[in-house]
Amino acid sequence: MSKIEWNEKTFAKFSYLSDVRISKDGKQIAYVLTKANLKDNKYENTIVIEDKSGVRKFIENASMPRFSPSGTKMSFVRPNEEKKTSELWLIDLRSMSAKKLMETKNILNVSWSSDDRRLLITGFKRREDEDFIFEDDVPVWFDNKGFFDGEKTTFWIYDTEGEEILDEFTADKFSSGIWHGEEIIYNVPHREDNKPQFFKFYDIYRYKDGESEKIFEKVSFTAIDSNGKEVLLIGKPKKEKLSEHDYLYLWNGREIRSLTERFVYNNWDGKLDAEGNLYFTMAKEGRFSLYKLSEDELIPIVDENAWVMGFDVSNDGKVVLLKQTDTKLSEVFLWDGELKQITDYNGPLLAKLKTRPIKHFRFKSLDLELDGWYIKPDIKEGEKAPVIVFVHGGPKGMYGYYFKYEMQLMADKGYYIVFVNPRGSNGYDEDFALRVLERTGLEDFQDIMNGIEEFFKLEPQADRGRVGITGISYGGFMTNWALTQSDLFKAGISENGISYWLTSYAFSDIGLWFDKEVIGDNPLENEKYKKLSPLFYAQNVKAPILIIHSLEDYRCPLDQSVMFYHVLKDLGKEAYIAIFRKGAHGHSIRGSPRHRAKRYKLFMEFFERKLKRYEEGFDVEKILKEEKKEEK
Repeated sequence: MSKIEWNEKTFAKFSYLSDVRISKDGKQIAYVLTKANLKDNKYENTIVIEDKSGVRKFIENASMPRFSPSGTKMSFVRPNEEKKTSELWLIDLRSMSAKKLMETKNILNVSWSSDDRRLLITGFKRREDEDFIFEDDVPVWFDNKGFFDGEKTTFWIYDTEGEEILDEFTADKFSSGIWHGEEIIYNVPHREDNKPQFFKFYDIYRYKDGESEKIFEKVSFTAIDSNGKEVLLIGKPKKEKLSEHDYLYLWNGREIRSLTERFVYNNWDGKLDAEGNLYFTMAKEGRFSLYKLSEDELIPIVDENAWVMGFDVSNDGKVVLLKQTDTKLSEVFLWDGELKQITDYNGPLLAKLKTRPIKHFRFKSLDLELDGWYIKPDIKEGEKAPVIVFVHGGPKGMYGYYFKYEMQLMADKGYYIVFVNPRGSNGYDEDFALRVLERTGLEDFQDIMNGIEEFFKLEPQADRGRVGITGISYGGFMTNWALTQSDLFKAGISENGISYWLTSYAFSDIGLWFDKEVIGDNPLENEKYKKLSPLFYAQNVKAPILIIHSLEDYRCPLDQSVMFYHVLKDLGKEAYIAIFRKGAHGHSIRGSPRHRAKRYKLFMEFFERKLKRYEEGFDVEKILKEEKKEEK
């Protein structure tokens, strides 16, 4: 009988749900169920379709479920691993018989037209020369996409009955499109001086019968949904900073009307029903909440200590959604005036694993009141426990009421877990998000330190002499920074972080605009690119550090960790580096199953040896041998 316990492989026992959908008549729902297969080192995706009676149908090795307007058909995508292509399939939901429609290199999205017959397929094409890559645009690469190699977004209009492409047109990379009645509305990154203004400015076009017409120029919103009468836009009319909040607007073909600016908080997604009611998510003080806006009435659908991880809406206003909390992974819920849980994939497993709820606290830091949380481990009276401080990514990320695997894992191993939302985080007003710009590592670092001090007041059993710190991306930067600026931390694990902002600006896929906003303009002469870089304070590091990075990270490229590691070693510091051969910036959750298990193992063992056993060195060969013995 196998024992279920928290370890580096527990994540593979969980079921992960995504891409939840509801048919237009509200009678069927669909979602993707993903399992991590450690033995074969792959993820297995199954589309699950449920009707009102709870009857389930399954489509194996499939993702991207899209109901046709009638609800009698569904399109889905299936990978062809041998050819490295994507196959588009059509299934009749009454007979569950399926046929392959087309095969292409890349499919990004699929949506049905109102005639229940045509599909808008969004993909992209590249040069694909076997010997070299050529580019005359910036950036040359992008995280999780690789080298662009002249990439163009491709739109196909496909007839599912005749099985033919009726129309095809292209636009710049990172373009997206939606059906709007018989037209297609598509968003294209705006260009100035022939440089793309990615994620800040767009030009928006309408396309019909082979003709394109520009309807908006240099705006900071994109079209994301349509009910055939009105178009839903997300963003802002015009942004000064990328870090500004996104809100939702309605365009009726003549004028734009603001819908959510008055609610202050940042929006993430929105959808319309047939009557023009708006459904939207909002990041709010550690929560991702879901609301319905009907005329001027704001109706909460999920407004609790939870995160809504995705949702869809039927024509008559039924909502299907994925909800998770700090102690429960995402499950499917249905809202029809009341919220009802539909699935419980992880309930029986979580009943055998102890999950620990997070405890909230507020604290004063400089000129602000901030949110912090912690998890308390099982600890005997009179004893003390080590502490691990987590720092989120971003800086416009957000901690709060969601399931964080590493936190539950390490709390089970006997560590206090502490995390806060410093200035610059999502989930607060726009001014709060902008306060970190050109000051990264200054007041935001003080916020983290002040949060730790408040935590120590609340938990006298926390051991101040055994505090570790960790984070990914901005959290990796802040881990590097913290070890150079404070002696509080006795160990650090920095993942995919930044050590030198100047090379990040020149090398990162988003450096040409993101770094100039976060650190400042004129990078070649701006002293902040050195002043705010941990690399130049490496001599201050006293704690052992494990640096983890992935080779295919183009967001915070590998040079950031290698430079910091080399300089630390040259200075005689205790430093180690683990470079995963595959995996993009999000490799911590998107890497292959074995990749993730090894990362969790390194994570656990480093803090175990540095904060509990006080061991010198970090013998990775010994750790891996111990793991193989445990497997036997």
